[in-house]
Amino acid sequence: MHIDVIGHGPALVLIHGWALHGGIFAPLVERLSPHLELHLVDLPGHGHSREDSTPLKLPQVVSAIAAATPPAVWCGWSLGGLFALHAAATLPQVRALAMIAATPRFVRSEDWPQAVEPSVFEQFGQDLQHDYRGTLDRFLALDVMGSQHARSELRTLRDALTARGEPAPRALHEGLALLQRTDLRGALHCLHKPGLWLGGQRDRLVPAAAMHAAAALARDAHAHTVEGGGHAPFLGHADLVAAHLQQFVAACP
Repeated sequence: MHIDVIGHGPALVLIHGWALHGGIFAPLVERLSPHLELHLVDLPGHGHSREDSTPLKLPQVVSAIAAATPPAVWCGWSLGGLFALHAAATLPQVRALAMIAATPRFVRSEDWPQAVEPSVFEQFGQDLQHDYRGTLDRFLALDVMGSQHARSELRTLRDALTARGEPAPRALHEGLALLQRTDLRGALHCLHKPGLWLGGQRDRLVPAAAMHAAAALARDAHAHTVEGGGHAPFLGHADLVAAHLQQFVAACP
């Protein structure tokens, strides 16, 4: 698995969302690398890890990342949040957990209304079979929908999508299955580590209310809403997100 290491200071592992790669965090790298040692993961089947055949499943991927990184705060964006949360719940070397537009459950249910309908991910899975590139582009458009800086964020996402080669279809289907089926809410009740939850006010995939609801399930977690932010708030509001992350890592024991 490819992991870029950039910067100096306390370690922060950054895990990207569906279909992208670690390069998407460039705005955070610019702001945080003078203060933190950033470990930028390309998940299996994505970016420079496209040929990595590791199944995109929580235990396998988390074990591989942990074997290649030092004790650190783990931060996950969107799909990457599931890996970060699983790691925080199972590995002592994870010092704290930061979640950006990510929750323990991405699909709606009677006891978890702040999420999307299961049919959303089912439809993306079906569409991938017939229109691979068009489906990816529609997903990126959903990422920025409602954001205060939607146009510029969409350009950034489109440029990043193929900057390291197209993601492997296998990994995309496995990622969608994770988003559909995973429910890690139970892990939050017994999580004895600091938590930071950052959500975009205008996020159409992971409502800010879901971030606050998830943080409320944990013992030592705080949620913040990025005003005007969409599903990728670190693009249009990089200064604010970086400041939150830097302060959070500095405060971790």
